[in-house]
Parts: sequence; C-alpha cells; structure tokens
Amino acid sequence: MRLRTKIYLYSSVLFAVLLVLIHLFVYFMFSRQLTGSQLEQAEAETVKIAADLRRAGGEVAAPELLRAYVPVEGMLRLLGEGGSGPAPVTSASGQEISRLEPVYHADKQSKIIKVEGRSYAFVSVPVIWVDGSVMNVQMTKSLESIMGTLRVLRVVLAGTAALALIPLLLSSRVLSGLMVRPIAQMTATMREIRSSGKFRRLELQDSSNDELAEMGRTFNDMIALLESNYQKQEKFVSDASHELRTPLTVIESYASLLKRRGLTHPELFAESVEAIHSEAVRMKELTEQLLLLAKQHEHWNLSMQEIDLEQLARASAKVFRDAYGREVTVRAKGRVQGYSDEAKLRQLLFIFLDNARKYSDEAITVTLEASGRESLIVVTDRGIGIPAAELPKIFDRFYRVDEARGRRSGGAGLGLSLAAEIAAAIGAKLAIESVEGAGTSAMIRIPAEDRGGE
Repeated sequence: MRLRTKIYLYSSVLFAVLLVLIHLFVYFMFSRQLTGSQLEQAEAETVKIAADLRRAGGEVAAPELLRAYVPVEGMLRLLGEGGSGPAPVTSASGQEISRLEPVYHADKQSKIIKVEGRSYAFVSVPVIWVDGSVMNVQMTKSLESIMGTLRVLRVVLAGTAALALIPLLLSSRVLSGLMVRPIAQMTATMREIRSSGKFRRLELQDSSNDELAEMGRTFNDMIALLESNYQKQEKFVSDASHELRTPLTVIESYASLLKRRGLTHPELFAESVEAIHSEAVRMKELTEQLLLLAKQHEHWNLSMQEIDLEQLARASAKVFRDAYGREVTVRAKGRVQGYSDEAKLRQLLFIFLDNARKYSDEAITVTLEASGRESLIVVTDRGIGIPAAELPKIFDRFYRVDEARGRRSGGAGLGLSLAAEIAAAIGAKLAIESVEGAGTSAMIRIPAEDRGGE
C-alpha cells in the first residue's frame, strides 16, 4: 500500500470514527436529558394527583377520581397492598398497558418501561388513604412523542454525518497529497539526477516553515554537499593527474636513463638518484595537500580554543629556524590572544613562512597585535614581491605567479589555496599586500575570543 493511500485511509477512518462518536455522544446526552425531564414531569404529576385523590377520596368514588386525572395517552391505577383496589382507568389509545400485571411498591418508584415496543414513564407514589391504609397511585404515561423526536434526531444526525463525511474525505485526500508531494518531488528529482547525471534541487516556498519544508531544505543541503563532493572529486582527479604527470615523467626519464646507461656511466647515478628523490618528495607533499583540499571542513576535526598567539608564533619560528636555518623575528605588541584551532593555525602560519623563505633571502618578520575584537598576525619578507595584477589570483588552486620559478622552487601552486581553505574552516580572514621587488606581507585576522553566543 502506497504512503498516500495509507494517509488517506487512516485519516478518513479516524475522522469518520470521531464524527460518529461525537454524534453518538450528542444523541445519548440529549436522549438522557429528554427522557429524564419527562420522567421528572410524570413524577411531579403523579405526586399532585396522589394529593388530590387523598383530599377528595371521602367525597367521590375512586373510579370517578381516577377518570378525572388519567393522562391523554396512559393509565392511572389505585392499588392497595395485596393487589386490592379499583380497576385501572386507561385512555383510549393505551389499552395495551391495561393488561400489565399490577405490582404494589412500598416506596416511590419512577422508571421507563417498554410495552409491545412502545416506551412509557411509570411512576408509583404511596399515599395514606382515607381509611388509613397505604395505597399506591400508579401512573403509566406514553413517551411516544419524545421517542418520535429522538427518531427525528437520529435521522438528522445520520444525515449530517453523511454530509460531513464528504468534505472530510476530500480534505483527507488533499492532506495526503500535500504531505506526500515533497516526497514525490524528491523521488522524481533523484530519478532525474540518476538518469541525467546532473544535480538538481527542489523548488521550495520560502514562506513555508513546516516540517515538510524543512525536509525539503535538508534534501537540498544534502544535494549541495553531494555536488560539492562530486566537484571536489572531479577537481582532485583533474588536478592530481595534471600535477603528478610532471614528477612522474621526470622519475620515469631518470629511471630509464639509469636502466640504459647507469652501469656504464657511474657519474649519472648521483644526478639521477637526486632528481628522483627530489621529485618523489615533491610528489608526496603535493599528494598530502591535494588530499587535505579534497576534504570537507566539517571532517577536519577542529578543536577551537583560546590560544596565546605570541607563544604559538615563537614556537613556530624556532621550528622553522632549526629546519631551514633562516632567521625569523617575532614581535608582539602587548599580550595577544586568539580563538582558533591551534594545529590548523600553526599550519596556516607555516604556509606563509614557507612562501617567505622561498621568495626572499633576507630575514622574515612575524608581527602580532590586538585590534579590537580581532587579533592580527603579519608575516613580512623583503623578497621579490608579487605584481599588483597577479594579487587577485594568488589564492586560486595551482596558480603560480611565475610558472618556471614555481617549478624550480618546488611549489605546486597549492599553498595559498590550502591557506584559504584553512582560513575558511577556522574563521580567519586573509589578506596579501605586496610591492614587486620590495617584499610581501601576509595578514591573518582571527577572532580574539569565542563569538559562538552572538
């Protein structure tokens, strides 16, 4: 059974059952109220008749008294203990109740009885008669008038229930359609994506804020993530094949050279091994950078915390100084704190320090200062600089200001692209200022404190 049919069936049955229960409750309450009021009225009449009979009992014969008070549709009886008393007086339309067996009651009675399928109110009131004996004044009164009213009420309630079921069934169908429509759209969209190979999103109403709209937005977010991953995968394969082709070609060439002439020309051995080792190292670094770029920021396992930026910068400068023998000066203007992921921020700092090392021969300076609610880290070198026309492109993946120079220095054009990805992940802002022939300043702005509550 399809979901739409289930929703339609369950909602229709539920509404129908509720409607029937409501009508039954209305009928039951109205019937109980109406019959109860008629029984109370019959009881009050019987008490009044008993009092009148008691007062006139010594002056008028009992049958005459009963005939004067008999109901229009019913019977009046004066009954003594043991069944004694005058014959009951019955109206012309109530002859069938005259055959009821008389029953004496010591206390007052009032109830609804059935005689040959017709309803009657029966009331028995004990009264002390003129001779001192206790007699029952019993009145049996027809309730067919209110039963007719109740029959009309049953017909009216049944008719209104039948009429109400029509819009209920229609609304259930519309409701099931509204609930299933986003799911049907998702199914159709996924089938189209599967057949065409192109990612599509659902068209949503911006004004809607219900669970179905939220499900649609979640679906669109999932499609966006899949599309992003797919594009990253395609980009990764394209970039990797493009960038790995050169080192693999170099390795293959030197390996072939060693295979052909390595045994007869020993002088080629050192040159070939050095070239193969250099290209293998560059290929390893390139692969690690590509793998990191291929990951979503959500999968980087960031650990955001308060960091002493001066301590981080001095520790990074020492590692860099020991590794490359280059002088790195750290200058801090007061105590500088930052809120970031320490490992990723250190990696970001290393990228700019490595660029400064590659394109300058003089000392590198790292300056730290607090600027309002942000902290600023500036890596400055006095190297060859970057032309102004090239600055907007430097964060593009695999972009090099000078292709030949980038190859010689071992760069693949991924460093600044990776820096931009890291900065986006940790909430930092990057800026590059450079003067060709004078040097470059790379600026990293990070929050000075946690802003998660804003």
